[in-house]
Amino acid sequence: MTAAPLEATADRPRKIVVRRTAADQAYRWTTRVAACTVLALLGAIGVYLLRRGWDAIDSAGWSFLTEDRWQPARGTFGVKGLLVGTTLVAVTALIVAVPIALTGALFITEFAPRRVRRTLTSLVDLMAAVPSIVYGLFGFFLLQPQLIPVSRWLAEHFGFVPVFKVHKLEGSSRYADGQFASSLFIAGVVVACMVIPICCAVMREVFSQAPQGEKEGALALGATRWGVIRSVVLPFGRGGIIGGTMLGLGRALGETIAVAIILSFNTGFTIRVLEGNGSTISTLIILKFGESDPFSLSALMAAGLALFVMTLIVNVVAGLVIARSRNGAATEI
Repeated sequence: MTAAPLEATADRPRKIVVRRTAADQAYRWTTRVAACTVLALLGAIGVYLLRRGWDAIDSAGWSFLTEDRWQPARGTFGVKGLLVGTTLVAVTALIVAVPIALTGALFITEFAPRRVRRTLTSLVDLMAAVPSIVYGLFGFFLLQPQLIPVSRWLAEHFGFVPVFKVHKLEGSSRYADGQFASSLFIAGVVVACMVIPICCAVMREVFSQAPQGEKEGALALGATRWGVIRSVVLPFGRGGIIGGTMLGLGRALGETIAVAIILSFNTGFTIRVLEGNGSTISTLIILKFGESDPFSLSALMAAGLALFVMTLIVNVVAGLVIARSRNGAATEI
């Protein structure tokens, strides 16, 4: 009668009680406070922008998102064209930057000799520390003249695509070089130069942590170097690739000085990246801030809130994607 209860009791898993030391408790509370502080600061920024920009949002209503003119003094203003311009510059930057950053990170971690690897890593990190105004001047004086022929070639061969379409000179079949200067495409390429080191640094760090056991096992089974990269390194670093790309996207969305140097300020709506039209929200804020009256300043705060929400959505989506991707914790060595 008593054997069965004793056997059932013996099969129960033993409860393990973890006794944390004072140092562990202090560390846990420190990290919690730091995390809550970051969230509080993020919320405070959003609340501040909403409070300062509420007068403009209340006055404009939904037209704030559908209007492309910026004339707060006349009661007509919106960020439609600026949102599109910001997106086009950021997407152009990523299209140029991500392949270069990805191949650069793979070369540093998988192909470069050990003595050269440290030098390349230091150079990439140094590029990330260069001020944005330096990139802007570099793009304006050097890249812009070199990219005008590229823009003309894209317009001639891919002009049937709406994003690459450019109006020809009236009564002529030629394009003018001035049409291609100060374009969203050139601004995107300049921003790409700033995004490359950020993306490359994140991807390189993740690729360097790929499990050595899996790489050696693939080589032992006869895989080539590229086979190892394709079957081990890239799947392991998928989260790092997405994270680096989204981090670069956040930098591209908020870049100000370099874009302001390249672009001619124009709030009109356009999807044509090769013509010298369009602008970004950050450029609007920096160019109009000094001459704004109280209501115009409220409109600029509302524009900043739109950019803040846009960047926040991008990072939340990136976090969800990374959470579903493979990472080092899911790898068995």
